[in-house]
Amino acid sequence: QVQLVESGGGVVQAGGSLRLSCAASGIIFSSYRMGWYRQAPGKQRELVATITSGGRTIYADSVKGRFTISRDNAKNTVYLQMNGLKPEDTAVYYCNAPYLNGDYWGKGALVTVSS
Repeated sequence: QVQLVESGGGVVQAGGSLRLSCAASGIIFSSYRMGWYRQAPGKQRELVATITSGGRTIYADSVKGRFTISRDNAKNTVYLQMNGLKPEDTAVYYCNAPYLNGDYWGKGALVTVSS
């Protein structure tokens, strides 16, 4: 059974930092491209960042220079370091692992940035 479990969400003031973690089980983690998405109230889910099995990263323009995605294959965990947080970063953040016919998703972690 595949599980993606996010942790590290919370409430932070604008300009602050948070680190999200996503622990994966039930998959050969090192072979998967992993990603972080987010969904703000009333908006569609959007890509935040992805990291390939080889460590190549892609970021949404809105988070470039502020967020960093990384992975630890020994711990089956992907991270999202978020610095310089803004109120518009407020959202539920989801961990994602795409496979041939679909996607695995975590249940999400709420990040609230107060102004």
